[in-house]
Amino acid sequence: MEIKIIALTTSVINVIISLIILIFYDFSHNHFQFLQDFDKVKFCDFYSGLDGISIYFVLVTTIITPIALLSNWNSIKVTVRAYAIIILLLETLLLAVFLLLDVFLFYIFFESILPPLFILIGLFGSNERVRASFYLFLYTLLGSLFLLLAILTMSSLMGTTDFDGLFKTLFEFDVQKILFIGIFIAFAVKTPFIFLNLWLLKAHVESPLGGSVILAAIVLKLSLYGIYRLILPILSKASLIYTPLVYVFCVITIIYASINTVRTIDLKEIVAYSSVAHAAVYILGSFSNSVIGIEGAIILGLAHAFASTGLFICVGGVLYDRYHTRLISLYRGITQLLPIFSILFFVLCLSNMGTPLTINFIGEFMSLYGAFERLPIMGLLGSTSIILSAAFTIYLYNRVAFGGTYSMHLTSFTDLNKREYTILLTLVGFIVILGIYPALILDGLHYSVSTLIYSFDAEHVILSLLITSKYKRSTRKNIKK
Repeated sequence: MEIKIIALTTSVINVIISLIILIFYDFSHNHFQFLQDFDKVKFCDFYSGLDGISIYFVLVTTIITPIALLSNWNSIKVTVRAYAIIILLLETLLLAVFLLLDVFLFYIFFESILPPLFILIGLFGSNERVRASFYLFLYTLLGSLFLLLAILTMSSLMGTTDFDGLFKTLFEFDVQKILFIGIFIAFAVKTPFIFLNLWLLKAHVESPLGGSVILAAIVLKLSLYGIYRLILPILSKASLIYTPLVYVFCVITIIYASINTVRTIDLKEIVAYSSVAHAAVYILGSFSNSVIGIEGAIILGLAHAFASTGLFICVGGVLYDRYHTRLISLYRGITQLLPIFSILFFVLCLSNMGTPLTINFIGEFMSLYGAFERLPIMGLLGSTSIILSAAFTIYLYNRVAFGGTYSMHLTSFTDLNKREYTILLTLVGFIVILGIYPALILDGLHYSVSTLIYSFDAEHVILSLLITSKYKRSTRKNIKK
């Protein structure tokens, strides 16, 4: 118990520090603040800082970590020290991803979260935990090799891996297209898009509850953060050219994941599939090249962190701890047994489907609006997520909470204890308060997001490409002569 208390106290101290940083952060400009230069290394500059985007990811990371520790407070009884160390190590590595201002260090810490997650799932997971841990490790490692190649290419061309230096460079258009493909493959695996989500489902289903919480709330946001660091500011022209292709992947992922959510019988897998669908929505907003779309994507990413955490705790913590099964067919009539749980679960379900007065509604509406402005047809198809998310979320809640008299399998009648009630009420509080007053986040995003908008004349670019290709052909002919 002492180890758990020490780990929880450490994570709470991190929350307090991040809140102090938020209070003293100056949102009137978009420069990096709280810069700390630790040491000079041969291949990169080891220094950290925050801007108006990364500060919110840092804040969410510090808030979710104590919740992840509390979620497995009673279920982890063996090798507690290892569990606490892994969770705190994951927090440290994730914070390093959001704080360090060097693209090479970004990649190092982007990949360094894999060994702790591998060990966490392998030690504390369910029956097929070994297979799930290998799926997680191999899928994401293979996808990130393309990211490494892209980073090495940028470093060899520009002679620097510093974010601030790369932001001021302009790669040739052909180089941007190649770099975009390499970086986007890595982020597509991490999001994950359709046909690349097998590792996520295995990891969520077999992972302990704390691991599922960190995976859904923070790890899936690494691709979102990477888009704002590596793609939009550095590969602006390529991102606009490839936007239609990205939108096609997003729309297919939304429809595919939503349909699979309806037909899935495992409670944790239902929440995992819904996470994939919502991730595709905020990727739509990220590539909208509009302030409203990018801000909506960030808000939806933060909102999904709170909503998915609450849903995983409901289905993987409260229900599984009492009845030791995740099969949805064995649940019905929970409202008669756990009334307080049913109310909080209902609010979280409303948030998951993007109901007004929740922060998810703000993020989803702004993301889809930005996508519609960018490509109306793709935005319209992406808006099917509103109907599909409502369908599978209402279907999930109706089968669990109602559906007639409770099953004879449900033998426990104990409602939420103080720990569970505090966790869920805290998450619901964030969702509702930020949904009613989203300016708490929006006001801080304006300056940083406005620098990510890029405008150019598409006809001028196509004409210049044609002229360049003709010039190259004529040059080759002259050389041959």
